[in-house]
Amino acid sequence: MSSPTPPPAALPSVATTPVEQPPGDAEAALHKASSPKASSPKASSPKASSPKASSPQGASPRAAHSLQHILNPVDDEDVPEPLQVDDAYGPDDNDNDSTYGSDSATNYTGSVSSSIYHYQYENGRRYHAYREGQYVLPNDDQEQERLDLQHHIWRLLLRGSLYTAPLPSPPVEGEDPPADGSLRILDLGCGTGIWAIDMADEFPYAHVYGVDLSPIQPDWVPPNCKFHVDDYEDAWTYGPDERFDYIHGRALSGTSGDWARFYRNVREHLVPGGYVEMQEYDAWIFSDDDSMARAPWTTEWVEKLDKASHMFGKPINIARFHKQWMQDAGFEDVKEVVYRIPIGPWAKDPALKELGRYELTHMQMSVDSHTPALFTRVWNYSQDQVGVLMEGVKREFRSKDLRLITCYRFITGRRPLSDGDVNV
Repeated sequence: MSSPTPPPAALPSVATTPVEQPPGDAEAALHKASSPKASSPKASSPKASSPKASSPQGASPRAAHSLQHILNPVDDEDVPEPLQVDDAYGPDDNDNDSTYGSDSATNYTGSVSSSIYHYQYENGRRYHAYREGQYVLPNDDQEQERLDLQHHIWRLLLRGSLYTAPLPSPPVEGEDPPADGSLRILDLGCGTGIWAIDMADEFPYAHVYGVDLSPIQPDWVPPNCKFHVDDYEDAWTYGPDERFDYIHGRALSGTSGDWARFYRNVREHLVPGGYVEMQEYDAWIFSDDDSMARAPWTTEWVEKLDKASHMFGKPINIARFHKQWMQDAGFEDVKEVVYRIPIGPWAKDPALKELGRYELTHMQMSVDSHTPALFTRVWNYSQDQVGVLMEGVKREFRSKDLRLITCYRFITGRRPLSDGDVNV
C-alpha cells in the first residue's frame, strides 16, 4: 500500500471513480451484505504496507521524554527502527487488553441559538446541527468518550504535559499574577473542552477560549475558560486587540479544505512571537513486518477512508503536511516530533505496551466514528455494509497475530516578532 499523494494546501476537486479490481475476502463479504438499493465501489486488492513509504518525514526531536526511544527523527531517506515485539504476546495470550468491541449556555460567549441543539441523527449516531453536514464525525456520548480517551493518550505521550510549545512556566500557587498581563489561549475544535479546561486550571491567570461546532462542553468550568460555538472555516471575528499568545488545534484532520487560509488566519490572530501548535495523528496504518498484507479489512478501510475524505473536500490523512504548511505560511522555528504508536499491547517496551493498550481501544472507537458518514455519503454503502467493514477492521486490530502501527505528531511554529498584518 503506497503512501497517499500529498494534497496541496487548497484542495482541488478529486476524481470520484475508484479503480475496480476483483473483490478479495473483505470485499466479497461487503457485497454479500449489500442491500439492493446500494452498491459498493470495489477497492484495489490489499498490498503490503511499505514502512518506508508510510513512515513520517521531517520530524525533529525537541525534548527528552521517557518515551524518547519511540520518537522518530528521520530524514526523507531514512527508515525508523522497527518497534520491538513482546514475544510473550501472541495467540495463546488470553489477556484481553481491550474490552471495547470484542466480537450551560452561560459558558459560551455571545448568545446561543436553540437551533444548535437540534442535532441530526444518521446511521444510529448523533451529529452536530450547526453547519449541518460540514463535519463527518458524530458528537454523541460515544464520540465524547473517544475524545476524552484520546486526550489521555496525548498526555501519556507528553508525560502529563498539555503542550510542547515554549510557553511561560505555569504559576506557583500563591504567586502574584504576571505583571505583563495574562496569556490569551485559543483552542480550535475544542470538542468536549477537556484540553481547554485543563489549560485553564494549569494557567489560572490565562484567558482560555475554546471554539467548536457543537456545544458539548460541560457547564461547570474554570472562571478563566469560555467556549464559543463557531466554525473556524468562516471569517474569524477577533479584532486586532484580541490576538492570542498561543493557538492550539488537536485532531483537526478532515475539518478543512483550505489549510493555507487556515494558517493565514492563525498567523493573523497571533501576537508577534506567539506560537501555534497542532497535535495530530495520521489517518493511516502501516507495519514494520508483513502485517498489513495480512490485514485486508484494514487495508481497504484506510484506502477508502482517504479517498472518500478527498472526495468530500476535507482530506483526513494530512497530519504529515502541517510542518510544511506552517513554513509556507511564514512561521519561524517550525518543529515536529513524531511518535510511532502500536495498535495493541504487543510492544516489548512497557511504556509502548501501555500506550498500545489504550490506542487499541481508541482505534476501535475511531472506526465507529469515522466510517458511517463518509462511507454512506460518498461510497453509497448500506448500513449492513458499513457494519461488516467496521467489524472486520476492529477484528484485525484485536488480532494477536498482527503488529499494526500509527503515528502521533506535535508540530509547533512561531509568528515572527517583526511581522505586519496578514492578508487573509
